[in-house]
Amino acid sequence: MEVVLYLIIGFTMGLGGGLVGIGGSIIMIPLMVLCTDTNQHVIQAAAMLCNVAVGLSSCIAHLRVGSILPTMIKWLIPAALVSVLLGVAFSNSRIFEGRESYLLARLFGGYLVYVALYNAFHLYRYRKRLQNEEINEATLQITPIRSLAIGSITGFAAGLLGIGAGTVATPMQQLLLGMPIRRAMSNSAAAMVLMAFVGAVYKNLTLFEHGFTLRDSFGIAVFVFPAALIGGYIGGFLMHKLPQNLVRAVFIIILFLAAAKLLTVQPVPIE
Repeated sequence: MEVVLYLIIGFTMGLGGGLVGIGGSIIMIPLMVLCTDTNQHVIQAAAMLCNVAVGLSSCIAHLRVGSILPTMIKWLIPAALVSVLLGVAFSNSRIFEGRESYLLARLFGGYLVYVALYNAFHLYRYRKRLQNEEINEATLQITPIRSLAIGSITGFAAGLLGIGAGTVATPMQQLLLGMPIRRAMSNSAAAMVLMAFVGAVYKNLTLFEHGFTLRDSFGIAVFVFPAALIGGYIGGFLMHKLPQNLVRAVFIIILFLAAAKLLTVQPVPIE
C-alpha cells in the first residue's frame, strides 16, 4: 500500500507542479504529512532528492527557448549554494531534534500561507502586467546586491524547509526586479538544479543525526519521482489549455488547505 500511496503522491505533485510552474516539494511535503507518519526530516530529504530531477528537466526546457537571464543567475546561484547549506544546518539543529521535528512542519505551513496570499494578491492586482514576456534587460532592476539577496533567502529557505527555488525566488524576482513571471520561473529553475543537489546531498548525509538512514529517504523518492514525471508532463500540457486564473485559484485553495494541516501538526509523544 505504501508504494501505491507514493505513486499517487508523486503523480499529484507532478500534476500540480506542472500546472502552476512550481517545484513539486511544496505539494509533496504536505501530502506526505497528511497521509503518512513519516518523520519530517525524512520527508524533506526525499523531497529535496526529487527537486534535483524536476529542476534539471525544467531547466533544459528553459535553456532551449533562451528564457534564462545570465545577468541574473550569475549572482543568484553562488549565493543560493552557500545559503542552502546554512539552511540545512539550521534544520538539523537541536531546535528541530526528535519530537520537535514537528516545528519544521509548522514553519512550512506558515510559508504556504505566505505563498497563497502572494498568489491571491498577484491574481487580483498584477496578473495583466506580469504576463508580458517581452522585456528589455536594461529596464529590469537587476543589481548584484539584489540578486545576491534573492539567492541567499532562496537557498536558506530551501535548505530549512526542503522546498525548491521557484516558490521563493520567483515572487522575489517579480517584486524586487520587475521580472515577468515566466522569466522569473526560468531563472529559478536554473538556480534549483545545483542548489537542490547540494542541499539534498547534505540533508541526506546528515539523516543519521536524527536516527535515520539514506534508505529511508531513497525508499520514498524512488517511487515518487517517476510518477511525478508523468504527472508533470500532463500538468504542463494542461497549463496551456486551462485558463491561467482558474489554475491559480485552485492552487491558492490547495495551499490554504495544506497550510491548515501543517500548522496543526502535533509533536510525536515520547514513548
